Amino acid sequence: MNLGISGRLTKATIASPLTPLFLLAAIAVGLLALFAIPREEEPQISVPMVDIQVMAPGLSAADATELVGIPLETIVKSVDGVEHVYTQAQDNGVMVTARFLVGSNPEDAAIRIEEKLRANWDRKPVGIPDPMVTVRGINDVPTVVLTLTPKPGAAGQWNDASLYELASKLRTEIAKVDDVGITFLVGGRPEEIRIAPDPAKLRQYGVPLGSVIEAASQANRSFPLGNIREDGKAVGVTAGRTLSSAQEVGLLTVRSGTGSPVYLRDVAAVTQGPRENRPAHGAGQSRTMGRRTAVG
Repeated sequence: MNLGISGRLTKATIASPLTPLFLLAAIAVGLLALFAIPREEEPQISVPMVDIQVMAPGLSAADATELVGIPLETIVKSVDGVEHVYTQAQDNGVMVTARFLVGSNPEDAAIRIEEKLRANWDRKPVGIPDPMVTVRGINDVPTVVLTLTPKPGAAGQWNDASLYELASKLRTEIAKVDDVGITFLVGGRPEEIRIAPDPAKLRQYGVPLGSVIEAASQANRSFPLGNIREDGKAVGVTAGRTLSSAQEVGLLTVRSGTGSPVYLRDVAAVTQGPRENRPAHGAGQSRTMGRRTAVG
């Protein structure tokens, strides 16, 4: 019977006195590797990511991608150690994420990104403000996602706005737990104050639309001016004020063509309620998730 190469090798190994020595040597090498190689139950892997968020006022998602996102990608890709680049665009803003090689130092990664941006920021379009650079790591990746959705029988009692409010309270409580990192909300509609100018009333009161925009943009601001001492007490002085309701916004004054003050509520409808649904445009546009809100 022809045993072949494997058969002859097996026969020689069984009959050889060196076989037990090879087995003992293999066991010894295995034990040495078991005790010598470091190991962890939860190894700390450094995969730094740098988020570069740029505001692009007045630009749609497609225009922001073309004018800001693509040039920024080109700049970021030239940084040493960058492995992948991702871009998310929405109306009025772009965020470019640079993922560095495993083991890169997060602080060095952020410094290299900022240096490269400063060296090339003369190429930015007119009206684009400076970017905001944020360093993220593997610990910032969501590991637990809590989704709030009404039961089938209680769907009429909850909407996305009320679920968002509940999720905000839940997020506050989760942040109090030890060793919890960054938390965020996805979906739902937060409350906002909307100002809808009435063209007929603007003409009636002689108020230009620019006055409404100026009044709204300058509102909700306060600045500390220092302290005033009186009767041995120090009282803090603040210029301006913060607004918390649609009624307060409606009491803002706007300049009319005649110079007389006009309340904002007289020339515009000021309402407070859940944010209106916005259609998605371009890559990475955030979308409202119906009656479902997630806490990450």
